[in-house]
Amino acid sequence: QVQLVESGGGLVQPGGSLRLSCAASGTIYRINTMGWYRQAPGKQRELVAAITSGGSTNYADSVKGRFTISRDNAKNTVYLQMNSLKPEDTAVYYCNGDLSTLATQTITRRDYWGQGTQVTVSS
Repeated sequence: QVQLVESGGGLVQPGGSLRLSCAASGTIYRINTMGWYRQAPGKQRELVAAITSGGSTNYADSVKGRFTISRDNAKNTVYLQMNSLKPEDTAVYYCNGDLSTLATQTITRRDYWGQGTQVTVSS
């Protein structure tokens, strides 16, 4: 069983900062790309940022220069540092992991999702 557990969401004023964490646990053989998505009420889920196993990153245009994604491979954890937050960043943020697991000598690769963490930017 693999789990992605997010933490770090909350209420922050415009211009403030938050750091989200997502820890992967379970019978993980390899962590490939990990990313953060968000979904605001009435909108589709969208990619915020992603980071490959080699450390390459990509960001949504709306967060470039404000958000930074990073990962600690030793801890199987990915982070999202969010600065200069705006009201339009308000959403549920979901961690996504492209993971490979090993069981009975078989490697299986698939996407996993965390349960989501609420980020609210409001004065």
